[in-house]
Amino acid sequence: MEILLVSRIDDPNALGYSRGLGDFLRKSGHSVRYEIKTGKALGVRPEGLLNEAEIAVIVGGDGTILHTIQRMQPQIPVLGINWGEVGFLADLEPDEAEGFLSGLSSGYPVETRMRISFTRDDEPLGDALNEALIVTSRPAKMLRFLIMIDGVPAERFRADGILISTPTGSTAYAMSAGGPIVDPRIEGFLLVPLAPYLLSSRPHLISCDRPLEIRLESAKPAQIVIDGQKSVDLGSECTIRVRRSEEPALFVDAGRNFFAKVNEKLRRL
Repeated sequence: MEILLVSRIDDPNALGYSRGLGDFLRKSGHSVRYEIKTGKALGVRPEGLLNEAEIAVIVGGDGTILHTIQRMQPQIPVLGINWGEVGFLADLEPDEAEGFLSGLSSGYPVETRMRISFTRDDEPLGDALNEALIVTSRPAKMLRFLIMIDGVPAERFRADGILISTPTGSTAYAMSAGGPIVDPRIEGFLLVPLAPYLLSSRPHLISCDRPLEIRLESAKPAQIVIDGQKSVDLGSECTIRVRRSEEPALFVDAGRNFFAKVNEKLRRL
């Protein structure tokens, strides 16, 4: 099997683990290459592009996984090995990886995870696997939002910002902001206002089949941050169209039940 190894490069222990895992996988009969930045950090070759493999094995936390998926075009299945704080997107711990990967062969199950596509006045802004955050560019200032669903005004409110999350991202920033935990098999948009001026402004879970627009009605400049990886200045009084991405993220199914994983991970917080 063609495996691309990706490691967080700011942690020498993670890099050392990735080197050892690559050696083990080669001895197990797999063809292994390192992603370009990982290979440079390790001083090894061959180096591979993110779509030049059957699967990508990622050693790192959720940030490393999100960063890799952001750069991956087209998407290939990924398998995360947790080398971070909580690691909701990683299905394996370091001591589990060799046993799982040594028995992995073609025909393994793959789970699709919905991503959200954002455009500003028909200009593509990017796709999010976890969430997009819209906040003011000037600290301590509130923004005014109008939420349009099916072309109909659904809610207008003032808040410090708004999160537009996938079900996968419901256990990330959205959960910390008071949103619900959502089964990732549900395909919908989770809207969570951040510190709304009125307590009646509550989180919404909206079917991804419905046209959704978020209109900025404030003169204050704002920005959108996608998966904590990409930031774009929005200016003011613009319209953000929210749609289900045509290309979902792909995860190797390691047999971890989502709710059991949430129960286990939350106890670490």
